[in-house]
Amino acid sequence: MKCKLIEGTSENLKDVCEQLGLRSKMQKSDVVSIVQEVLDDIRENGDEAVLKYTRKFDGADLTPATMRVTEEEIQSALAEIEPDLLRILTKAANNIRKFHEQQREAGFMMETGKGAQIGVRVRPLAIAGVYVPGGTAPLPSTVLMDVIPASVAGVKRIVFCTPPRKDGTIAPVILAAASIAGATEIYKVGGSQAIGAMAYGTETIPRVDKICGPGNIFVNTAKRLVYGQVDIDMFAGPSEILIIADNTADPEFVAADMLSQAEHDKIASAIVLTDDRELAEKVLESVDRRSEEALRKEILSSSLQTYCAIIVCDGLDTAVAFSEEIAPEHLELCVADPEAMLDKINNAGAVFLGSYSPEPLGDYFAGPNHTLPTSGTSRFFSPLNTGDFYKKMSVINYNEESLREVYEDVAKFADSEGLTCHAESIRTRFNK
Repeated sequence: MKCKLIEGTSENLKDVCEQLGLRSKMQKSDVVSIVQEVLDDIRENGDEAVLKYTRKFDGADLTPATMRVTEEEIQSALAEIEPDLLRILTKAANNIRKFHEQQREAGFMMETGKGAQIGVRVRPLAIAGVYVPGGTAPLPSTVLMDVIPASVAGVKRIVFCTPPRKDGTIAPVILAAASIAGATEIYKVGGSQAIGAMAYGTETIPRVDKICGPGNIFVNTAKRLVYGQVDIDMFAGPSEILIIADNTADPEFVAADMLSQAEHDKIASAIVLTDDRELAEKVLESVDRRSEEALRKEILSSSLQTYCAIIVCDGLDTAVAFSEEIAPEHLELCVADPEAMLDKINNAGAVFLGSYSPEPLGDYFAGPNHTLPTSGTSRFFSPLNTGDFYKKMSVINYNEESLREVYEDVAKFADSEGLTCHAESIRTRFNK
């Protein structure tokens, strides 16, 4: 079950990245045609198609009437949850809410002279869609992370979709988290059919303005294909972690953190970069031992062999350069001075400083969002945040005096583009 031990130098960074296959995991052309067929069917046939794919892929036989979760189902789920877990969910939700409240935007208006004003008005989206996968385990943490920013932004209608179990129910912990987070309506729909339903709308499920949330290759392909019909948060792939560690790091901590992400999925990745060979070998031994004892042993076996590696670099500067090339979803800095190293980091979804800021702290409890860009997209995408659920309108307010001062400049600018009607729109106000 051992992962690879690789030599890393400043010259072979891109070659090693290619060797690990980190950029190609979500690029399967055959998936596109399958997903497009599902989306076309839902756009044409609405609920009928959604229910058909729910039977096919989830094994649940629902009707339009049972597709939406009732208030009774939500209350039953809340009553079923262990009180201590409910307390933890609530405490985590409060942390997440406080963090995202700091991201609220107010807009602005500014004076530009003689009564002219320009500015921006910020408005929440009217309706947002949140998708949380079922997969191999329920993910209430993702429910909190994706619903709460929309609620904080002031979105009035938050549509939540997640796959049903075969008996047509949803795990109580998912319903409890959705209720705590502020979802306004919950539907028992998963996979690419959920994305299609939220993008196009059906008789039961409303069309949304934006879809956010993680998923498998089919869900992410669906998000790519409906982008433009609706907005989306990002193109996210399987989970990944990169750990930069020096000789001060505890190999048991590093190994445990690697496995915390490798257990997500057979194509999840966990990479350690270190300039200390002895540490690398100890981490390798610990990963092998711990993975043999883990509950999700089969998943770990696949991810460790295929997408995980411990890379011995010729220095920490090379490790940082390698990290910048990979642009990881999660980056842990298990080094003597993590704050100093942070100044060199530009490409990462979330950064965890020191040996006592493990990645699962961010997954569940600290407050920053755990819906993060993957597969190198942290070069240009940001974590899900409150601002993702706003739209902005420019505002221009000139009076006669302020327009008179600039109208000839504006008209001449329009003339230079050959747009004489634009110019006339300006001049007609003063050349009567």
